[in-house]
Amino acid sequence: MDAPALVEARGWGWRHAGRREPAVVDLEVRIGPGERVLVLGASGSGKSTLLAALAGVLGDEEGAATGELLVDGLPPAASRGRTGLVLQDPDAQVVLARVGDDVAFGCENLGVPREEIWRRVPAALEDVGLRVPLEHPTGRLSGGQKQRLALAGVLAMRPGLVLLDEPTANLDPAGVAEVRDAVARSVVASSATLLVVEHHVAVWADLVDRVLVLERGRLVADGPPDRVLADPSGSLAAAGVWLPGRRPPVPPRAPRAAETGSALATDEPLLAADGLAVGRGRSVVRRDLEVRVEAGRMLGLTGVNGSGKTTLALTLGGLLPPLGGLVRSAPALAARGRREPIRWRSRELLTRLGTVFQEPDHQFLTGSVRAELEVGPRALGLRGAALAERVDPLLERLRLTALATANPFTLSGGEKRRLSVATVLATAPAILVLDEPTFGQDARTWAELVALLAALLDDGRSIVAASHDAAFLAVLADATLELTP
Repeated sequence: MDAPALVEARGWGWRHAGRREPAVVDLEVRIGPGERVLVLGASGSGKSTLLAALAGVLGDEEGAATGELLVDGLPPAASRGRTGLVLQDPDAQVVLARVGDDVAFGCENLGVPREEIWRRVPAALEDVGLRVPLEHPTGRLSGGQKQRLALAGVLAMRPGLVLLDEPTANLDPAGVAEVRDAVARSVVASSATLLVVEHHVAVWADLVDRVLVLERGRLVADGPPDRVLADPSGSLAAAGVWLPGRRPPVPPRAPRAAETGSALATDEPLLAADGLAVGRGRSVVRRDLEVRVEAGRMLGLTGVNGSGKTTLALTLGGLLPPLGGLVRSAPALAARGRREPIRWRSRELLTRLGTVFQEPDHQFLTGSVRAELEVGPRALGLRGAALAERVDPLLERLRLTALATANPFTLSGGEKRRLSVATVLATAPAILVLDEPTFGQDARTWAELVALLAALLDDGRSIVAASHDAAFLAVLADATLELTP
């Protein structure tokens, strides 16, 4: 078991290639061996950049550093065996095809004896609540299950420095508690140094002994949780930091579109499914589902990780074929007389059904944020001023204007999520299918995204949202469909 690590930043900063503003600026901090630190800040404030740098995975081609960043007195790239990192995107951390092999991968690279590896692997999976056979295909895990898998791989390594980037973002409530408890047991037993980036502040507040707050790449607060989170000046709340017991205000919903004469108002659901079976390939995940999506209303899809929410969302969005039953649109949305979304062409889907994937990276096609937003409108024939009129307001509304020339893959997790939502909004579909749409958002961008979606509902558009965000569902969902194991 490795000894806890010492972390030091001496005037350290980082500027991503192609970005006008630096991600981190003149960071001066010393984190002692065994300290447990929660790193807070608004979306895009540099939190993930700091963790990636400490893990030694920021390459020179990705940007330029200033000052020094050290782990046990060495550059992070020279200390990689001491560090375990759970990325914001767990899908990017899956290496091998079977669950047991994937958890063992890190240990094997550290030269842990085989017998010890296979003692650690089942224990780590049990700790994080991923109760599947060791031979289970990693490709058949849900996003939340992949998050647990990534954490299990890190805990099995028993590193001296544990770096967690939004480790509970896509987890159901029970999974959040399991993961938090697994981390607590691990760091207490090993005395490892812990840095965790998380918007769920209350989950970690009683485990950590220190809180760092970044704002636009600068350290603006550093101290014990009770003092920092009290936020006596109100500056943290104003910057968008989620604080325990506080939820940002959102405007009230307007009357239902069907009662206000919207062009999308209809006497029947915009989308309906009867006797629906969903799955991938020939493997059925859920059967006998009845779904109704009405104009001006949001249907929330809830349930534990692996219960089929994403599979159902992709099926309703016309991207996976039903394995039984039918998904049919209202006649007004039919394409070429066909009411089944799975039979629509990609261009026909653009204005009818827009889907936001659980993993934003799976949605990006171009090398800049602006170009990404232009893909859908260009496919619809928009050019020149008409194209700018569609794209520019979305950049502004979702706080992406300053990132217009940045590569989408260099954005923070919260920024990627807002961009992925914006790419769908750019084609103004009648129905939006959103998978974890509030992932990675600070309190300010969360409220702004909720207000934007509320306005779409008030305009008569429909939303299907798979989400574990209880606050989001409480504000916007008119109905929920809970998928049980």
